[in-house]
Amino acid sequence: MFGIGWSEFVVIGVVALIAIGPKELPGVLRMVGQSLGKIRRMANEFQGQFQEAMREAEMADVRKELDDLSKSATDIGTIAPVSDASANREIDSVVNEDTAEATPVEVTPVEVTEPTPLPAPPSPVETTAAEAEKKAG
Repeated sequence: MFGIGWSEFVVIGVVALIAIGPKELPGVLRMVGQSLGKIRRMANEFQGQFQEAMREAEMADVRKELDDLSKSATDIGTIAPVSDASANREIDSVVNEDTAEATPVEVTPVEVTEPTPLPAPPSPVETTAAEAEKKAG
């Protein structure tokens, strides 16, 4: 606490005992303890108010983002589909032009042939003879 060691507390206690006197020392210590308690309570209250203000500021930011999102969602929802007849005709003509310009693709048939059979696997006797030949040779 404040970087004060036990030796400093002893010196402060001895000076207080000499300066205040043994009769009034318990009352003074009680008053000092109550004052320290009040200071701690005020510090805790200040810290709590500060944290509450921080939470409110964060909540305000979240609320603003939510309002922006809901506004953009309503803006998207208010976009009306094309209801003008001339615009519909223009869209249809563009779509028809694209389909008329498309050229058909010719498909060539592919001949299907029979698969070639696989050779029969060697028998275990032949494999052993071949391995013995490799080792010897």
